[in-house]
Amino acid sequence: MPRSITIQKQQVPVPGLGTYQLTGKEGERAISHAIALGYRHIDTAQFYHNEEDVGNAVNNSGVARNQLFITTKTWPTDFVKKNSISFVEQSLRKLKLDHVDLLLLHWPADENGNERGIDMLLEAYHKQYSRLIGVSNFNIPQLEKVRQKAPIFCNQIEYHPYINQREMLEYGKNNDLLLTAYTPLARGKVSKDSTIISIAEKYGKTPGQITLRWLLQQKNVCPIPKGGSEKHLLENLQVFDFQIQNEDMEIISDINSH
Repeated sequence: MPRSITIQKQQVPVPGLGTYQLTGKEGERAISHAIALGYRHIDTAQFYHNEEDVGNAVNNSGVARNQLFITTKTWPTDFVKKNSISFVEQSLRKLKLDHVDLLLLHWPADENGNERGIDMLLEAYHKQYSRLIGVSNFNIPQLEKVRQKAPIFCNQIEYHPYINQREMLEYGKNNDLLLTAYTPLARGKVSKDSTIISIAEKYGKTPGQITLRWLLQQKNVCPIPKGGSEKHLLENLQVFDFQIQNEDMEIISDINSH
């Protein structure tokens, strides 16, 4: 079973399942299989056009709703509109849920647009459409502004050994924010990296498992790898029976400075 991390006294199962491009019956099967294997954190978005597939998988899983952590996101062209809450309601209908656990603004808009987005998040929060609210792909100045107006829980960002997110990591730790790492395996690039391969051989793990473990050993970080096949779905869960030593953690962290 996946473990969880605690942010702002909230339990977040790790790792999560990224569902971008998991669509239709095939996508629904993959998500259903992931839940059967033990995934309890499922990440989707309106932009992914698979909220119905996620909803079917969740509702047919037999897993109690309070055991699952479901995230969805609203696209900037929608959250800047006056009736933006209707897009959240549309997501809930597709997901067949009365609430999600985390609702995010998918990308920043301009300053006025972000303010409208925050209004939408707060309305969704007060209507109990989402237990927690946050943003995705926001930089630190943008985060500072939205945090002045709303109880932001999360910033979802692209994070893997080839992107330096040290400043955002420090900001997240200092402010007890969840940093959800999307594309954590760099679209397969880690599996061909000689440095990561040599560390993986040392621990008897795959490069992907080493990378996920590296992310999980960083405070407040939750990776959400996508997995379509049973092999990868299972492999991405098998990251709790070992610990990466500090010197190897630093070697991986230094990859993006080469």
